[in-house]
Amino acid sequence: MSGQSLQRAQLLHEQTYQMLRSAILSGELAAGCRLIETQLADQLQVSRTPIREALRLLQRDHLVTTDAQGAMRVAVLSIKDAIQLYDCRIALEQLSVSAACGTASDEQIQCIESALQQAEKASLTPANSLTPYQLLHLDYQFHRSVAESSSNTWLVQILDQVFDKMALLRLRTIEHNPNVLEIRGEHRRVLEAIRQRDALAAMQAIQYHLIASKERVVQEIQELEALLTTEAES
Repeated sequence: MSGQSLQRAQLLHEQTYQMLRSAILSGELAAGCRLIETQLADQLQVSRTPIREALRLLQRDHLVTTDAQGAMRVAVLSIKDAIQLYDCRIALEQLSVSAACGTASDEQIQCIESALQQAEKASLTPANSLTPYQLLHLDYQFHRSVAESSSNTWLVQILDQVFDKMALLRLRTIEHNPNVLEIRGEHRRVLEAIRQRDALAAMQAIQYHLIASKERVVQEIQELEALLTTEAES
């Protein structure tokens, strides 16, 4: 195979991976959804080879898993997963806000403010006018703006990986109860602490916010699992 052919094949694998990844993280391919190579190949109009490679990469990212029968499915995260991911976020985002208090420029603080204002504006729109993915994106936009203002590029990259995993989790809970994202007051306290360059207050505010968020999400997952159990028994 020529170098040019290899490059085209690698590009197709990457494009296929990105398309499937976006479909998973947006909720288009829902948690638990079975992924059949032939169907995906038809939908994306590619051969099964790039589909197979893309699924392998998504397994590496823990966005796709194999069930007991050997079928590939979009990952479904458990309560244990939720607790562990939130514990990671609490540790990482305390570092994020603490660093932001020392390094954030006026422009970066304004960027955080803008992300928060977008979420506040969205809360005034009619119910169901935004998709769960759009609501989730507004939330993460705030957190990522804070991380970027920390001037720690490694921290931003690690948080991006955690956010990807949490998207699977959060989409399910938001679809069940959109009010789980009523956190703008908590975000406002984080922002004001950063604006005042008060690292201790910022760390306390983000810890309070993420612990409260963890409790809300765990409760929603418990209710979802109880509902699924009841439906299966009826």
